[in-house]
Amino acid sequence: MKALIQRVRHARVEVAQRCIAQISEGMLVLVGIDAHDTEQSVDRLSDRLLHYRLFADAQGRMNLDIGQSGGSILVVSQFTLSADTGKGLRPGFSNAAAPQEAERLFNRVVERIQRKHPATTCGQFGADMQVSLQNDGPVTFMLEN
Repeated sequence: MKALIQRVRHARVEVAQRCIAQISEGMLVLVGIDAHDTEQSVDRLSDRLLHYRLFADAQGRMNLDIGQSGGSILVVSQFTLSADTGKGLRPGFSNAAAPQEAERLFNRVVERIQRKHPATTCGQFGADMQVSLQNDGPVTFMLEN
């Protein structure tokens, strides 16, 4: 399981030219689910996301997690993070989880994060989404289980 996390000033998801989710300051999380991922992968990644320190403290150091910063979280499924790009000129997706299993695990990620951080929203799994954001810093990290 992979999560590309970005500290943002704001982020928004549109489907069919309609805004379905948006946040102000916080964290945009793009999640890719691989074929070997399990519920334990979800639990580990969710805990890391909630406690990962990417927000500045009073001294300007990245010492605060999302809860300490008071920010929001926007979680978006990102199938292409599971791509194999090791060779050739076209990505391969044999490492990605099957759509039904990926959706189940993605929903678990969202539910688990929302339970501990209610200021969490999400995109629409499997939809053609337009994601816009203003990256703050820029600060971007790839987390992998």
